[in-house]
Amino acid sequence: MTQSSSESNSSAPLGAQQESLQQLDLLQGFPALRDALIPAAPEPVNVAAELEASGVPNPVARVRVDSTLPQVDRTFDYRVPAELSEDAVPGARVRVLFNGHELTGYIEERAATTDWTRTSLLPLKSVLSRVPSVAPEIFALAEALADRYASTVANVLRLAVPPRIAALDKKYAPLLPGYESDYLGVSSHAGESAPENVEPENVAPEHEASEPADSEPAATSAASSETDPYAWLATPGAPAPFVLDPPALNPDAPDAASVFSDYENGAEFIEDVAAGAATRAVMTVLPGHLEHTWADVLATALATAAASGRGAIAVVPTVKNLDLLEAALAERLPADSFVRLSSDSTPHTRYHGFVKARLGRVPVVIGTRAAAYAPVANLGLVVCWDDGDSSLLEQRAPYCHARDVLLLRASAENTAALFAGFSMSSEAARLVRTRWASHVRAPRALVRDYSPRIFSTGSEFELARDPLAAMARIPHLAFEHARRALARGPVLVQVARSGYIPSFSCERCRMPARCGECSGPLSVASGSSVPSCSWCGHLAQQWRCSECGFTHWRYSAAGATRTAEELGRAFPNVPVISSAGDHVRASVGPEPALVVATPGAEPVAFGGYAAALLLDADKMLRFDSLRAPEAALRRWLNAAALVRPAALEGTVVTTASPSPVEQALVRWDPAWFARQELEERAQTGLPPAVRTAAVTGAEADVRAFMEEFLGSSALPERVREQLRIVGPVPLDQGYFAWSESLEEDSEEAPVQGDWRTLMFFSYGIAQQVTRELRATRATIAALKKNVGERPVQIRCDGLDVL
Repeated sequence: MTQSSSESNSSAPLGAQQESLQQLDLLQGFPALRDALIPAAPEPVNVAAELEASGVPNPVARVRVDSTLPQVDRTFDYRVPAELSEDAVPGARVRVLFNGHELTGYIEERAATTDWTRTSLLPLKSVLSRVPSVAPEIFALAEALADRYASTVANVLRLAVPPRIAALDKKYAPLLPGYESDYLGVSSHAGESAPENVEPENVAPEHEASEPADSEPAATSAASSETDPYAWLATPGAPAPFVLDPPALNPDAPDAASVFSDYENGAEFIEDVAAGAATRAVMTVLPGHLEHTWADVLATALATAAASGRGAIAVVPTVKNLDLLEAALAERLPADSFVRLSSDSTPHTRYHGFVKARLGRVPVVIGTRAAAYAPVANLGLVVCWDDGDSSLLEQRAPYCHARDVLLLRASAENTAALFAGFSMSSEAARLVRTRWASHVRAPRALVRDYSPRIFSTGSEFELARDPLAAMARIPHLAFEHARRALARGPVLVQVARSGYIPSFSCERCRMPARCGECSGPLSVASGSSVPSCSWCGHLAQQWRCSECGFTHWRYSAAGATRTAEELGRAFPNVPVISSAGDHVRASVGPEPALVVATPGAEPVAFGGYAAALLLDADKMLRFDSLRAPEAALRRWLNAAALVRPAALEGTVVTTASPSPVEQALVRWDPAWFARQELEERAQTGLPPAVRTAAVTGAEADVRAFMEEFLGSSALPERVREQLRIVGPVPLDQGYFAWSESLEEDSEEAPVQGDWRTLMFFSYGIAQQVTRELRATRATIAALKKNVGERPVQIRCDGLDVL
């Protein structure tokens, strides 16, 4: 066929094209065979007429399918059958037919029309529950996070919505408003129909456990209210029940103004929260306060917001922090006015708390990082404690930080925000520098009164008195302070690593000991055990140095167990308590004891510790990370904050060498160090002064992705010129040594042999860059341009990339 005839056929009607494809000398005269080989054109369908004939109001349901495929990251239109219309409320879970498979999804909205005109709309298979699991503001948040982190809405919703418990849904569903009888004013927007040629990969199974409900949902009571307590769900903008009837504060609770009176700008901040203003603050909390702990400060802010008829969310890094905050909140609010969402809760308890928050039964939600997505009605305050803790970073796609989730919610819903801690992260310092938030802090005189007295064994004065202090793991100064403090109470000893001997090296050449199978670091679990690999578990029965062949080794680091053993011999009549690894203590008594703990596992002592020894300080600073000094200061301050004030003879001894980090600790001035770090990174173009994106995968896939991304016509030339691109380069062994403890997404987690490209870009062009990264990922997936079997991993603002 010639080029001209091909062009003419391409513009011919469908029927003519079908006839041209026939071999006339073979098929002419055999219409049955022709019809079997060449299907007839589909009959035209009037979708609008079908929808109108159904008699269902707003018969189109726009559904977010639970699939992480980038090419299906949008809503799809389905027809609502008449028998499901009452239960098919916006936010409800549904089952739909997607490419021949039944998948779950969420109704984002109901509409009257659709842009889909090719075939009849597929109907909803079923509505799993009338409970509107996803609120409209959570749909908007998921879209914003997917744009910010170049991910998908489905990935965000998997973090935001816990697995369904059918028993609880059955209890609440009869009390909730139906669509046709109660919902009003649903807007109509055009959408798309479900595709027929997309494989449902990466689809998580639904959790349908039927655990018995621990309490019956509250029914409508004429004595308590003249209206249905759940009717507000059917009216956009309607207030939740707690807005009209806020919880009463405990009369014995301290006054909010007095709790914040010790801080500059503190009284103004809490007044704005009570008035419902969108005030934002970064707060450095006083250590060792005799009346108001950090948990009291946060609980006071949450209770103030709830008492004013506003919802509130508080996120903390660990369950230990959550227990302290819950106890403080219980002293100020009734027990039925707040819930906790955390990973240590049972699926039933967690889902019950989620449903209570979604239905407006509680104004306050506290929890770990998953609580940042809590669907609290009439949100008025978001709080984050210790935002520099890596526990707040999600290790699954979209790899977002709880701080950023709360920042987006505060901006989108115009709420107050409070980011508090004993230290200040460089990201929080940027919020203050850009005047997005004010700095709430105590005067220097109060800081000196409430902080312990801090000694450094690495100072020139101490080294002149004790020259061996630079080589000793527990210098004489630390030993003497611990001995004197044990007469007054417990002593905290912070060490960098858990275990017995986490690493050792050759006694002759000092070469680190490595596994012969996988090159991982060798460690010793106890004094009599055989060295084993920390990565693969291989036993090094007859270890020999790979460099010089020597058979004797020396330990280069001592873990918490070995430290506790050594201290037990040094203080024979003093009990030694270990809190590290899988054995973390929440609290200890006021009796004299040596408490050996790793960073983050320090128990709270009743009445405070008499002293603290910060060992292995220089090892923490030598950690291979851009954030090592910042992370070390945060860990030291969190441990030192557990010590009594200097007025009560509280002391802290650190073994850190002289440095800006050590000076910030001795002066207890984390804000100064955070500002200094931010200025240095702004000069060098490093985060958080700029944003980053890391593309990781097989070398060919990374190069193909970057070529597609940089060649996109949707990326303006001025944006392309401002990008700073490094790589691709292969990932080294050090990265896998650092990330072995992370629970990364198995589908995208880097493997040996992967390559990585880093991109640095300013906040001014960040939205355009991340949005185009998201679009490029969807394009490559839709056109099946991946060279390898795994898709590339995209991580924005990852803590482990530098």
